[in-house]
Formats: sequence, C-alpha cells, structure tokens
Amino acid sequence: MHLRSNWGPSALMAVVLSGALSIANAQAQGLVTNDLYRLRSVNEVALSPKGQRVAYSVTVSDRPGRPYSQIWIMDLASRLAHRLGAETGTGSEPVWSPDGNWLAFLGSEGERSGLWVAPANGSSLHATIPDSGARFLAPVTGSNSPLPVQGARITWSPDSKRIAYVSSTPGPETKQATGDPMVITRYLYKPTFNEGLTHFNDNRRLHIFVVDLAAAQVQQLTYGNNDEHSIDWSPDGKEILFVSSHEPNSDEFFNYDVFALKVADGQVRRLTATEGCEYAPRWSPDGKTIVYAAVRRGLTDRETNMEDTHIWLMDSRGGHRREIGAGIDSRQGLPQWSPEGTAVYFTVDDRGSVHLIRLPVAESGAPGAAEDMVSSRGVVGGWSVGNGGLLAYALTTPHDMAELYLLGGATAAQQATDLNAEILTSKKLAEVEPFTFMSNDNRFEVEGFLTKPLAPVGNLPDMAMAPKHPLIVSLHGGPHAQSGVGFTPKNQIYASRGFAVLQVNYRGSVGYGQKFADAVFGDQDGNEAQDVLYGVSAALRRYLWLDRERMGLEGTSYGGQLTEWLITQTNEFKAAVPIRAIANIVSYNYMTYYNQYEEMEFGQFLHQGNWMDFAWERSALKHVANVHTPTLIMHGENDADVPIAESEQFFIALKDVGVETIFVRYPREGHGLEETRHLADSIDRSINWYEKHFPPPNSRGVTNVQP
Repeated sequence: MHLRSNWGPSALMAVVLSGALSIANAQAQGLVTNDLYRLRSVNEVALSPKGQRVAYSVTVSDRPGRPYSQIWIMDLASRLAHRLGAETGTGSEPVWSPDGNWLAFLGSEGERSGLWVAPANGSSLHATIPDSGARFLAPVTGSNSPLPVQGARITWSPDSKRIAYVSSTPGPETKQATGDPMVITRYLYKPTFNEGLTHFNDNRRLHIFVVDLAAAQVQQLTYGNNDEHSIDWSPDGKEILFVSSHEPNSDEFFNYDVFALKVADGQVRRLTATEGCEYAPRWSPDGKTIVYAAVRRGLTDRETNMEDTHIWLMDSRGGHRREIGAGIDSRQGLPQWSPEGTAVYFTVDDRGSVHLIRLPVAESGAPGAAEDMVSSRGVVGGWSVGNGGLLAYALTTPHDMAELYLLGGATAAQQATDLNAEILTSKKLAEVEPFTFMSNDNRFEVEGFLTKPLAPVGNLPDMAMAPKHPLIVSLHGGPHAQSGVGFTPKNQIYASRGFAVLQVNYRGSVGYGQKFADAVFGDQDGNEAQDVLYGVSAALRRYLWLDRERMGLEGTSYGGQLTEWLITQTNEFKAAVPIRAIANIVSYNYMTYYNQYEEMEFGQFLHQGNWMDFAWERSALKHVANVHTPTLIMHGENDADVPIAESEQFFIALKDVGVETIFVRYPREGHGLEETRHLADSIDRSINWYEKHFPPPNSRGVTNVQP
C-alpha cells in the first residue's frame, strides 16, 4: 500500500532522511546483530554442599557454529571466579560430590568428550583441564531420539566414591536403519535434532552406567530396548531412581513412569503405573519420600503438553501418591528438596515470567503455604538450594541475559556476575511494557508485551507531535509456551531500528492457568488467532505513536503457523516472516516425529470422525489464494519437529498465487537456529524485508490525535 501525499518530493525526501537519521542514531545506541557473538548467559547452577562455592555454566557464542558452554566456579566469600578447564574446552551439568571434594561434569577437551571429575580446591581452577587435576572418567554418548523432559544425567553415590551417569548404546534397529537400502521399522523413526549426518533416528538407547572414582572402572547397569534417564542415587546408596517408558507401544504413545534400580544386582522395581507422565524424581534427604513432576491426563505429547505439570510426592515404595502443587494453577518445573528435607523448591510460569517457589512439606506429607523465593520480573533458569536457605540461581531480567544471583537469609538478592557489562553499559535498551485486553469472546483477559522503540515516542500531552513507529507482531511457538519481559536480543535489535515489537500470550499459552492453556483444544487457528488480532487493535488504540500502515508479522513454530494463517485472513500486515511454520496441519501430522500432538489437541486421531476435514479447513495452505502479504519464509534443513516440507508447500503455493515470496533454507539446523551466524542472518534479513515493504511514514511524521 502506498500513501498519497500533497507534499513535494524535496520535502518528502527531507522527512525520509530525518527518519533515517533517527533510526541510525537509535541503532548506534542499541543492540545490533554483531552483538550476538559477544553476549553470554548463565545456565546451570550448583552450590557446593558446604555452601563455600557455586559452580555454574556459561553459554558463549564467540566461535563459528553453535554456542557452547563452559563451567566456572566462584568462591562465595571472595566472589572470585575461575573457569574450569582450557579456553578451548567445553563443560556443562556440574554436580558436586556429597562430601564437597569433587565436581563431576560433562565436557570435552581435544578428542576426549564425556564424564570428567575435578577436585574442588581452588588452586587447580586456574589451570587447563589436563593440568588442573581434572580426570576423564568415561565417554558419554547421547541419542537424537525424541526423549523430552529429561532430568539429571549425573548422580553421585552418597559416599562420594562412585558416579552414575546416562549414556547410550546402539539399538536393534541400528544396522538395518543405517544400511543401503535403509530399512525403517520404528514408528518413531525421526529425530529431534541432528547437525547434518542423518535426518533419521539414530536408534540408540539411553542406559545407566556407574564408574568407580578411584579405579575409573565402568559398569553398565541397565540393558534392553528402553531408554532410562533422569537419575538420582538414594541416600542409603542401594538404589537409583530413573524414568522410563516400558509400554509395549512406547514409540507411538508417550508415557514416562518412575522406577528404582538396585545397584548391587540390577533388579528394577516399578514405582508408578499411571496414565499420565512422571518426570525427574528425587529422593528426600532421609530416603523416605520421592518428589517428582507429573501430569494426570491419559494422552501426553512428547513435544509440547497442554496439561501443566504439577509437583507430586510419594513414599519410597511408590505408595501414598499425592499432588502437592495443586494449589498453584500454573505450570511447575522440575523439583528439588531443601537440604534438610522440609520443603520442595520448583519454578512456576507466571504471566510472562518464571518464578522460584518454596513449598513447605510437613512430616505428614501435607504441603504448607507456598512462598515466593524469586518473584522478580524475568525468567529463573538454573538454580540450586544450599544449607540455611541459601539460593543460587540464574535470572534473565528485562535488561540482561541470564546472570548469576545469590540470595540468603535476610539479605536481599545480589547479582554475582555481570557477564555482559562491557556490551550493555554502552547500549541503550528498550523498555518492555505489559498490557491486557479482553478476548473476542469475552472469556479471557489476554496479556500482551510491547517492546518500545528506542527513538522518542512521546507521551500525552505532546503525543500529537510523536513520530510514528512501525510495529512488528512476534508470536511464540508451542502453543503451550509464553512470551514475557525477559531480555530478548532480537526484540532489542528491532527496537534499535525504530521498530516496536508486540508479543501476545494468546490462549494456549502457559502462565495463566489450566483453563487458558486448554482453550486452544480443538480450535487451532481459531480464537487464539483472534487473540492476536485483538491484541494488535488494543495496542494501536493505546499507543498512538504506532503506525498502523507499517505493521509486520512473524512467528516461530506454532507462532509461524499463526503467521501463515493470519495472512490468509487479513491484509493489514505489510510483510510477514513465518519461521519453521506449519502450513498444512494434515501433512504435518504425518511427517513430524511427535504424531500424538494433533491427537492431543483435537482429542482423537485425524482419521477418526471429520477431524481430517477440520484440520485441512484450519490449514493456511487451503486458504493461500487469499494471501497478498509479501512473505519471507525461513526453515532449518534438518527440522524433524516441523519438517521443511511444510515451508516448501507454502512457498510454491504463494508463487502460484503470485505473492512476492523468498524461501531461506538454513543447512545443519533443526527446529531452531543454533548457529550464531544463522541467527544473525535471519534477523538482518527480516529487518531488510520489513523495511523494503513498509510504506513511507506519515509525511508529517506525527499522529492525527489532538492532545
């Protein structure tokens, strides 16, 4: 759409140049794509048993390819921190021995990759892995089989002499599935992710191994065609908890249960046999009780689950199961016990943030009143509980990537790291403002988050002179996920270009209660799409400096699906960028690795009743003739979650219709862009696409609203 103006060419050019200078100034102050290579964030966190040190992993993106992590150890008294290992090495998942003398972790150095152990004394922390006293204990291999929500992969024996860990071995299908010709027999024959070696499940199985710290002798404890993971060693040293699916059709139906493995002879006893899924069990310090996360519904999806996980307890024999997190109507994360065993800690999704909760547990097993331990605006990531209520946690705030924080006793939370100070202190960062509006059917209050552009936007009473700014509507995937106020580099980069960014937690999002998450049931591309449009209308009414003539739309995964759907329903967006999007719900159902997803969302198989027809009716591909919006499609070549054929279909269909479209395929990428170069490229391409298709701003650069 081109705006008509009575202004002459010279005056119009002056306005355009003025706007360009404004964007350039904002860009100089704000985040740019090159900054992606320098940003760092804290991931896992582990307090030592005596509370003297904290180990934490830091994710770094300064090498070619994918980000990697390294382990740092901080002395809590001096706040001095040292990297564990060489600059070229990697490390993750630090776990302290019960006596506090050793730190086990998964890492790589040179050609050796797997389980390492390092002494806890601080003097060794200055050196590289070969010189620090760290020892390589055993190789560890994983699997690309779709195995979601895995708990700990490392656990110590209570005497600190042995380490149990999870690694993989070839399965019975491996030989046929890697032959020429390739013969596929498994229902679950696609992987979650692979860097390019294969587009298929490697058919490896996860099993439990144990290594003796002194002799470095490895013993395999479990065998067979099941995957065992999420391990925790009992306080008496006799058993190891784990999670597995022992159903006869475990490839087709996802159902984890809790088991206990007797270390001495390998005997396994089953602790749960429920319709729902259990995740990440942990022994209480006295070994009498087990805490775990679980869902109750009979059909659970292995990729994204409509039902919120809640926290449960059971006794060590598997009896007296009770849900202790029922009083909190929100999705709850994987739990940990307090060191004294009187409380359980876990995260809770809450209106765009993730908080950390402490739930006291009486000797009777009854829960007390939940306490907000970390309720800051932002996202709690990794965390660890120490003696005396000491907490160490990673927190993503509105103004920084995840940093390490410490909280103890009556002392207020203290930020212990400032990894991005060199970058962010010289940058101006955009503010994120939440707002709510009523849904189209008046059932829900829906929340949106507006990232404001860095250029001046003005406020009443001088809003009449505020410059107009483009609006990018950015939709999260899932759909059972959430957007929020946490630092988002892409949104900050957009803001530096003078763009506002609107994120809408449409129905189906988590953090707003179970009814809200369930509201997308059987209604894909329905009222949740209306939530997005109502959110756009509410933003345009309330923020009068937004330019309704310069709006773009983008989304990833389910958000990409909504992006493609919405451009078949409205022409109000001037450009669209669907990323790894679902265009055809029918074909997607039969190509993705998690085929239960549509069954869970629609309530039955697509071939039953008229659901096949309904799924096709709600597919953007069916309505592609209505599209007039220029569309930039992006997809990873190795995406088995949303196969790239979904984007291939929509690209050709748009070409047939005559819509301007470009298809960008990223090699080596799965469901998400992991290589920093690819991520930066996708953001730059999106900006160029929007700026190409946005009409010139209002020639006077002001709103039509009277103050």
